[in-house]
This record gives sequence, structure tokens and C-alpha cells, in this order.
Amino acid sequence: MTATETDILSRVEASLDTMRPYLVHDGGNVEVLEITEDMEVRVRLVGACSTCPTSFMTMKAGIETAVKQSVPEIRSVVAV
Repeated sequence: MTATETDILSRVEASLDTMRPYLVHDGGNVEVLEITEDMEVRVRLVGACSTCPTSFMTMKAGIETAVKQSVPEIRSVVAV
């Protein structure tokens, strides 16, 4: 991993850390699986978040928005 990739991953994780208390409070969490060459962050929703009926809204309105605001290089965030 290059220094730039490490920096981007650190900033993505820092952004997710702002969301994690809310996810953990509801019994879930999010983990980064990878950041692709085309700047797509692939994440896994875990715990209660993996089966929550509102997880799509959590992804788009919460997680993706926070990450893209903090790390403008990121094109999208996708749950896999």
C-alpha cells in the first residue's frame, strides 16, 4: 500500500469513526473491505446493520455522505 493509499484509508476510517457510535448503539458496525483503484470504498455492514431494513438509507444518507464529504477523492461507497 502506498503512502497515498494509506492516507486515504486513514481518512475514510476517521470519517467512519464519526458514524460508528450510532451504528454500535443499534447493535451494528461497518468495516472497510477495500478501496478500489477507481476510488470506490467497499464496506461490510455487520451485526444488526447487516439485516436492518433501513440499511440502504444508512449507507447512502449516512455513511456514503460522511465519507465523501471527508474524503472528496472517493467516488462512491458500496456495501458488499
